[in-house]
Amino acid sequence: MILEVVVYTIDAAIKAQDGGADRIELCDNPGEGGTTPSAGVIQQVKTLLNIPVFVMIRPRGGDFCYSDHEFESMKHDISFCKSLNIPGVVFGILTSDGEIDKVRCAELIKLARPMQVTCHRAFDMTKDPRQSLEDCIALGFNRILTSGHQLKAEMGIARITQLVEQSEGRINIMPGSGINEQNVIKIISTTKVKEVHFGAMIHVPSDMQYQNSNITGMGSTGGSEFLLRTVDPNIVSSMRQLAERADS
Repeated sequence: MILEVVVYTIDAAIKAQDGGADRIELCDNPGEGGTTPSAGVIQQVKTLLNIPVFVMIRPRGGDFCYSDHEFESMKHDISFCKSLNIPGVVFGILTSDGEIDKVRCAELIKLARPMQVTCHRAFDMTKDPRQSLEDCIALGFNRILTSGHQLKAEMGIARITQLVEQSEGRINIMPGSGINEQNVIKIISTTKVKEVHFGAMIHVPSDMQYQNSNITGMGSTGGSEFLLRTVDPNIVSSMRQLAERADS
């Protein structure tokens, strides 16, 4: 059973590894569902970790239908990751009518090799999951991260199970979104997946002793400057035990 932990900071990446993660998905901007992290963060995490680092390639939040300029930025980000020998990248591009953009995805996959490529939850925004699965297989994606076309993976168990059965081992189906210690056994034992994706997220107080009470925020997450998002390694360790029990 492969445990992939999504992280948004260097500290969280280290703690995910300490807790026993097999792999991390490195992102920025959790409030937008994850975007591409900075070059410096990618390089530092790659240097510090011994486990595989998969990097999110997403130039902005919102939908997955990108302009030509955004597409070019994705190609540059993939080339940068490739230059660092990053083992995997994570992306997804859709057409305006809700299908996998096969032309653009094929170009990115070709550019990314020999890195592994994961189709992220753009998959969950497609209009026909069965056809989108076949498209991802034909394109050569190694895995699909999916909540089963629902908000949370637990709600999408039936669809995830169908995708696993339809895939017949041709691609890995990795459930994600809302997977935790309370539902991981149910999700794994029902769907028969071999990889799971989760956050193990907690907030810890900032080390700042002085806090300016006249400023309550620096952006859309105002008021949280002195609470830092990270990973609890104890949750990762617990998820490891639960996942292996479900898979036994």
